[in-house]
Amino acid sequence: MIRPALAALILAPALAGWPAGLSARAATVYVASQQGAQVTRIEAGAVAGHTTVAGAAPATVAAGGGLLFLSHPDGHAVTVIDAATGAVLRRLPYKGQAFGLAASPDGKTLFVADWSGNRVDRLSAADGTVEASAETGRDPAHIVLDRAGRLFVADRESHRVSVFDTARMTRLATIPVGTAPFALALSPDERRLYVGNVRSNDLTVIDTEALEALATVPAGAMPYGIAVSPDGTRIFVTNQHAATVTVLDAGRLVIAATVGVGRYPEGIVIEGGRAYVANWFSDSVSVLDLATLKEIAQLPVAEGPRSLAIAASTGETPR
Repeated sequence: MIRPALAALILAPALAGWPAGLSARAATVYVASQQGAQVTRIEAGAVAGHTTVAGAAPATVAAGGGLLFLSHPDGHAVTVIDAATGAVLRRLPYKGQAFGLAASPDGKTLFVADWSGNRVDRLSAADGTVEASAETGRDPAHIVLDRAGRLFVADRESHRVSVFDTARMTRLATIPVGTAPFALALSPDERRLYVGNVRSNDLTVIDTEALEALATVPAGAMPYGIAVSPDGTRIFVTNQHAATVTVLDAGRLVIAATVGVGRYPEGIVIEGGRAYVANWFSDSVSVLDLATLKEIAQLPVAEGPRSLAIAASTGETPR
């Protein structure tokens, strides 16, 4: 679900970066707040700064090559930010309704799911040139890119996942899943893809070698975001309608724990022994301790946090 835009996209990049003296360390969590038009930076479980993207309503954030990419579904654009400094580098016009994003590891190539156009585009991250396109199912939502160069797309209203070869932008498979798939996450070894189906309240597990569904299991009320523990043994699923995170045992595919968080949790990432959850209606990020499976903090952020990404310092100057 996309909230209505509150303001038109302002084309001039305007902004305050991170506080002076801050630079990206090993890995940093970034949170995109849609209504607040901000990206918040979190270091070691604490807010370290923010960038305001004037007039924009960023829905999704992705990272690659020391860059952050923000999609603006109602502004028909993608914003590019230097992750280390918080400076807005450029805004890439996009004819469709950009929603799901995935970036190549070097940050030179960007994949954009067009929510209303039923397609996915491969763009140059330097200037936004569309290099190739492919048709998807209806309302493509989140997308993920694996190390083999395959792109997985959650076709929400077609109730399937589409798989593409990104070099040729050709379809490799379509895999039926539950009702209204939205969130996707790969296991660390990339042998499994986990799919959150928001209207059937379950999780589909896909074998990424055979490109077929292995199982579909209960995952809480309206699963909206997914992250997998670094060792691959636990799956964390945000439940938008229950204000919880469901934790599943990845081996047995059973619910191991339920953790309370803020209202309408959406995106989730894992970094440094903690899970970070964007609470859309609480204007906060819940911090969960992975050892105890308890919420240890709620960090205030700008209005409407929806999506999170992790960016590692590359040691190079982004372009």
